[in-house]
Formats: sequence, C-alpha cells, structure tokens
Amino acid sequence: MITPLLAPDTLDRQAVVNMVERLVAAEVSGIFVLGTTGEAQALSRHLRYELVELVCSAVRGRVPVLVSISDTALEESVASADCARDFGASAVVLAAPYYFALSQEELLGYVGRVARRISLPIYLYNIPSLTKIAFAPETVRAAADIPNVIGFKDSSGNMKFLAEVIAILRDRPDFSILCGPEELITEAVRLGAHGGISGGANLWPELYVGLYRAAAAGDTAEIDRLQRTVLSISTSVYRRRPEPSSYLRGLKCAVSAMGYCRNVLAEPFEPLTGTDASEIRAGLVKCGLEPVLEPEMQ
Repeated sequence: MITPLLAPDTLDRQAVVNMVERLVAAEVSGIFVLGTTGEAQALSRHLRYELVELVCSAVRGRVPVLVSISDTALEESVASADCARDFGASAVVLAAPYYFALSQEELLGYVGRVARRISLPIYLYNIPSLTKIAFAPETVRAAADIPNVIGFKDSSGNMKFLAEVIAILRDRPDFSILCGPEELITEAVRLGAHGGISGGANLWPELYVGLYRAAAAGDTAEIDRLQRTVLSISTSVYRRRPEPSSYLRGLKCAVSAMGYCRNVLAEPFEPLTGTDASEIRAGLVKCGLEPVLEPEMQ
C-alpha cells in the first residue's frame, strides 16, 4: 500500500482510510504497509507509527495487516514490531539490513536474533537491488525452521532463484512464498508460489486480485487478457523516466490522477509533473482507466 501524504511529513489520514476501504472491497487477501511502495525508508518514525495505527484501525480485522520493520538497527526493528503488535497488525516483514552487506551466516543469525525478540509472525523480504544482499535458498530454508518465521516475499525478479526457493521448501506447504514483481505473478504461481504483493493494486486492485485468481485456477484465457493490462501499466506508468525511483513516482502520480491521493512523496523524492504526468494520464486511458484529475490539479 502507498502512503498517502498531504506534505512530505504529513499523513493524509482520510486518503489512508479511503484506500483501505477500496482494497478491502476489492477482496485483497491482506494489506502490506511501509514496504518499498510505501516509501518507508523516507518516512519519519512518528509518521510510520501513525500510519500503522490508522491502517489497523481502519481495517478492523477484516484482512491481515503486514508491517515492514526493516531497518539497519536491530533495536529499531524490534521497536517497530512492538508498535505493530500493539496496534493490532497480523505479521511483520523483515528485509536484510542494508549498508554493509552481510554474509549468509550473518544474515541468518540476524533473522534469528530478531525473531527471538518479537512476538508477531515474520515474513522475510528479499529485495537485493536495495539491500545489496540476497537471501540464498538455503538461508531461506534454514530460516523457515525458526518458529515464528512463516513466509518469504521475493522481489528479486529472478525466476530461477524463486524456483529454487520453492523447490527447497516443498516439504513446508505451511510456509508462504510470495512474488513481488507483479508482472511475474502468473509465472510464480505456476511454479508453486502462493501469491503476490502488487504495488499496482493501489491503482486497480480488482485487476491484480483477478490475475492471481486466474493464475491459481489455471485460466489461460483470463490470464492472457489481464496480463496484457498489467504489462501495459508497467510500461506506461512505472517506466516514464530512467531513474530507479520512476516506479514509485509514476505510481503515485497515477493514483493521484485517479483521485485517490495527492501527488506528494516523502523527501527526497519529487513528484512527476508536466509532460510526465500528462503521459501517465494518457497511459491510464490506454489501460482502460479514466483519470478524474488534470495534472495541474493533482
């Protein structure tokens, strides 16, 4: 889930509640806050906690709420997990500490130490493009034996790696494996993954729920139809500019064009405007969506 903002360090509380209602109405299986799409590492601590409290309150137990506690300091991750627990979250999500890259032995040890300090179930989060280290399949398998580590989200985009993780955990059907890149959900489910966490669901949740259901049912015709739209969104919204932040800036611009939030990002990111915003708007129309706000009104 995105983090709707009124200003770079001010939460748009009404937009948060509205977003939760849209997602629940679309029958998503859960809501993940403070992930990459949620701009977590750019948000102040007080805003993160305010968001978690508000989302849990708005959800009212209707779907699970997952909260990222990823940090470079173990104590901060533990504090975030305690906050998530107190506000009623269902589970937490933990990426590798970034800055100095860890060995696999160090990474497994870190996961174990965090797990011993917190009470909520943990999903591991593999996103090596941002953390500089990938979980090896053997590390994921070893971590799955830690009592409250219950799942794994892979955002590497490496299907060979994901296939290896799925294969090495065939004896653990209780351990959830989720795909990050939404363009790969169909292939991931075919390999044995249990679903995906899709940033595009902020824009069009019914599309991604439908794609997952089609993939799980093996409905080839429906997969082909929906996959074309998913790929079109990826091309026309996420890749407007060459910077790595293009996905984040493009998505928020698109969601704001639909009237769901303001086109405001946390520092240091700046919103897409002008020609970029106009082209994203045109891309939404091409995908079958009807923007309600002109770029200058976002």
